[in-house]
Amino acid sequence: MEDYLIWIIAGFALVIIELISGTFYLLVFGLGAFVGALATWLGAPFLVQIVAAGVAAGIGAWFVHRWHITHRKEGGQANAIDIGQSVTMERWVNKAAGVMRVRYRGTDWDARVAENDSATASATPGTILFIFAQDGQTWVVGTQKPAPNSRIG
Repeated sequence: MEDYLIWIIAGFALVIIELISGTFYLLVFGLGAFVGALATWLGAPFLVQIVAAGVAAGIGAWFVHRWHITHRKEGGQANAIDIGQSVTMERWVNKAAGVMRVRYRGTDWDARVAENDSATASATPGTILFIFAQDGQTWVVGTQKPAPNSRIG
């Protein structure tokens, strides 16, 4: 097998994995692998291939990092489209900690009770709750629909 094909396969594998993760960092590493493939095809020695792929991936990762910083939501909040949307409580994962599974957009998600919301703490499966915020991959939910532009963590 030609060396440039190995770079191309690695590039496509990274791009496909990126489609699953959605962070864009693996996308630039995949593009770096394509630059390595181009260097190989042009006849560059292995060290030059590695440097070319690394420089391209490093520059791309820097741009993605800068983009994430400039487009960061205040307080790490969920997209505006998600705030105020209804979810259905499926089951408690850890009731004492206020952690539950909810159904939103046809998928189960982790959620936790919004601070100072005792009504949500007594929710039962099937209860309709509302998204207040996002904490990493966990929704912050409550029983009352949040006011527009509310920020509850």
